[in-house]
Amino acid sequence: MKPRVSVHKFSSCDGCQLAFINAGPALLELAGLVDIVHFAEAGPMDPDAPVDIAFVEGSISTQEEAVRIRRVRESARYLISIGACATAGGLQALRNFNAQGVDDWTRAIYARPEFIESLDKASAISDQVKVDLELWGCPVNAQQVFTAIRRLLFGALPFVDNEKVCQACKRQGIVCVLVTRGTPCLGPVTRTGCGAICPAFGRDCYGCFGPAENPNTAPLSRRFQGLGLMPEDIARRFHFINSQAPGFLEEGRNWDQGTP
Repeated sequence: MKPRVSVHKFSSCDGCQLAFINAGPALLELAGLVDIVHFAEAGPMDPDAPVDIAFVEGSISTQEEAVRIRRVRESARYLISIGACATAGGLQALRNFNAQGVDDWTRAIYARPEFIESLDKASAISDQVKVDLELWGCPVNAQQVFTAIRRLLFGALPFVDNEKVCQACKRQGIVCVLVTRGTPCLGPVTRTGCGAICPAFGRDCYGCFGPAENPNTAPLSRRFQGLGLMPEDIARRFHFINSQAPGFLEEGRNWDQGTP
């Protein structure tokens, strides 16, 4: 009997599910190894089916999602959160900086705010239930996902690469935009996984794969300050896609009210 796999969506843009689908031949190969019982984006629908591996995309942003994620956890042997929304709250977690809660901005945006049911704070999956593995990225790297599945199927612990984007740049011979151009790049504190795609095209990394191991954000912030960035601009760089991630959250707060 094939291992059973499910893919669940919570508050997100669907980008990490599309990373599955866009994998093409790799997804077809995976389908030969496992039984995909729930993956609404691709067709199969059985959200409460017991599975060996459940992948979860998106943050917990509503009370309904807070209840549903517990059902997913109960039905899965392994639960793997994929992407920035699932691992650090994603862009939805920018609401967490609003001291007035969601009512303040729903009244300003929606004609009928009474129909909007949102929690005051958006949270990562691990803030709600036990997570066995986190795969970061915006979107997640599909190859990392398939590698994790293969290792789990063969009884091995998945390997998560926590090295910095700078190391990927060095291996690929990419010229450092921070050193040569004075461009404020988050590569020195961000984990690799994207293939250093932004520096490869001459632009700065903006941290979509979250903090690397031992990110050491304070010296980088001081370097940004030396390049002329205002405190609010430094804070904004850390309070973006992975604003709630450990390291990024604290460093952004250090600069929110001015120079630390």
